[in-house]
Amino acid sequence: MNLLLIRIRKLLHAAGSSSGRRALKLGVAASIEHSSALRDVEYRSVVDIGANVGQFALFAREQYPKANIFSFEPLDDCWSTYKKIFQDDANVHLYRCGIGSADTEATINVANANDSSSMLAPAATQIEAFGTQVNTTKKVELRRLTTLLQEDQIVFPALLKIDVQGFELEVLRGCEELLPSFDTLYVEASYVELYEGQALVGEVIDFLNHRGFELRGVFNQHVDPTRGPLQADFMFKRALPS
Repeated sequence: MNLLLIRIRKLLHAAGSSSGRRALKLGVAASIEHSSALRDVEYRSVVDIGANVGQFALFAREQYPKANIFSFEPLDDCWSTYKKIFQDDANVHLYRCGIGSADTEATINVANANDSSSMLAPAATQIEAFGTQVNTTKKVELRRLTTLLQEDQIVFPALLKIDVQGFELEVLRGCEELLPSFDTLYVEASYVELYEGQALVGEVIDFLNHRGFELRGVFNQHVDPTRGPLQADFMFKRALPS
């Protein structure tokens, strides 16, 4: 029922704006489930890694109308849908690649639900709990964030959002030089292995603690009826001087 209510809320929200209605024609609705976590700061820069078809960018564009949005999406179909939604928005910049710890080519597992696609193969729990199946694999480009963005393009206050299906730690390593430019990080991470060989949330927290960020909140937790909590969105803020 909770998922049904969220879908209804998204549809009603989309109907209330011209951009929302345009996106809805393409089957895309803003990810308003992030409102409670991200409504208190007027971010001027948003870096959206794992953009998919633009759900988070739609939310960010509505929530932060003055922001520049930099989005990264390696899958061609998703990239094309996103591009159609934001083709007339000069403050939205979309890159057809993923972010990783090196500038390289990699193979992505394209799932039956495109937002479950990952650089990592789905583990048994992901398959059983979410019905994820790999339909095909594709070669995609990965880049370090500093290859594509300069420090002066990220204007304070800045938000880094990461939703990459188990590839979080590799993405963070690829963002490491620019992490000091962000005051907020918003990362989807898992408590249990959903993708083979992924770093779990404890490793993500430890990595960010050592780079001056502390965990400030947990949102949108997914709890499986038989397996318990599986994943959530984790907010990190730059640690205050002691």
